[in-house]
Amino acid sequence: MTSRRDFIQKLSTGIALPGLVGFAPAKEHISQKIDQNLSGEDFWSQVRAQFPLTKDRVYMNNGTFGPAPYPVQKALESSLLEINTSGEYGSIDRERELLATFLGTKTSELSLTHNTTEGINIMAWGVSLEKGDEVIVTDQDHVGNAVPWLNRAKIDGVVLKVFSPAVTQAENLQLIQSLVTPKTKVIAIPHVTCTTGLVFPIKEISEFARSRGIITAIDGAHGAGIFDLDLGKLGCDLYAGCCHKWLLGPSGTAFLYVREGILDQIRPLHIGAGGDTGWDLFSNPPVLAGYVATAHRFDYGTQSTSLMKGVSAAAAFHLEIGKEKIESRVRELNQYVFDGLTDLKDRLDILSPVEAQSRIAMVTFRPKNTTYQAVGAELGKRGFRIRQVPEGRVDGIRISTHIYNSKAEIDQFLRVLLETLG
Repeated sequence: MTSRRDFIQKLSTGIALPGLVGFAPAKEHISQKIDQNLSGEDFWSQVRAQFPLTKDRVYMNNGTFGPAPYPVQKALESSLLEINTSGEYGSIDRERELLATFLGTKTSELSLTHNTTEGINIMAWGVSLEKGDEVIVTDQDHVGNAVPWLNRAKIDGVVLKVFSPAVTQAENLQLIQSLVTPKTKVIAIPHVTCTTGLVFPIKEISEFARSRGIITAIDGAHGAGIFDLDLGKLGCDLYAGCCHKWLLGPSGTAFLYVREGILDQIRPLHIGAGGDTGWDLFSNPPVLAGYVATAHRFDYGTQSTSLMKGVSAAAAFHLEIGKEKIESRVRELNQYVFDGLTDLKDRLDILSPVEAQSRIAMVTFRPKNTTYQAVGAELGKRGFRIRQVPEGRVDGIRISTHIYNSKAEIDQFLRVLLETLG
């Protein structure tokens, strides 16, 4: 058994992690203000300099995890030091307000969660459903959206109507409309699929659903931080989002949007401090008076002030660059990857949509003459962090790029991919 002294010594000297041997830690960095006078690749090069990402490999897996820039890390460090120095652990009220403003929603409509899956579970169990009621889902769902709804179906006899997405936004709207019956109560789909990066027309789907009295419960893991997202204008009823992917915030931070008009239709099956309007264990019988008249009833237990400070810093980082500019850049890089892969169409099949508005940040392909596992493993050896996608029977390789990536990195990737495919 490792002694306490050995343990402390390891903490002080650092422990080599599997797969990261040889990677140098980031040097101390002082964040610089973004110079809006720069343009083109010069502008995005200075953005890249705000990230501690190693240059020993090319990171193309933001769809799984978004590395935080220096301002986020600085905010985390400063908050942790302040809290652990003073013993005052602060409040997340201001951070909630800032995040709500960033997302285009009211503070009262925003619950703070710890990951997208937590928000989806609140949605899946909060909606009042009876045996035989129908919920529309896709066969390309992430486990975090699929399993909560499968669990609800398993326990309560809810019927899941599963469909395979089409390749255009118009077709997907028509497809969902064709699946609706008088028993349809919820449309529970991703904003962007994790498998091929397909973007659903959520605004149009939400308008249709509301006209039929159907609740829209959106898996928004891939939303905040790439779209110039405005939840008020998007029009859905429920949206479970994430702060540690495209928003580039700390892991363990997320949110649940609950449209004001739908609040009382969502049962708070979990509740804690701040979610109630009063309780009394000394009365006979004991009493829970009710729930607060906001979505705050859904965020229960201790919240980390430091993590939320990191989220605020991430939102500020995006705003300094410009949300619209970020979405434009993300789409530009996505198209650049797509076009490069198209040039290799004799060696691979592109599984993501051709229609530009049905893509935003991820492209998935499948090799023709070898396995995706073999290609993925070789790309990893050659210094590229990508994502293999076995889900949804895709059996492909996903490339997800963000504002820290460059066209030069994509060119490098395409050259190595060509060599790997043979």
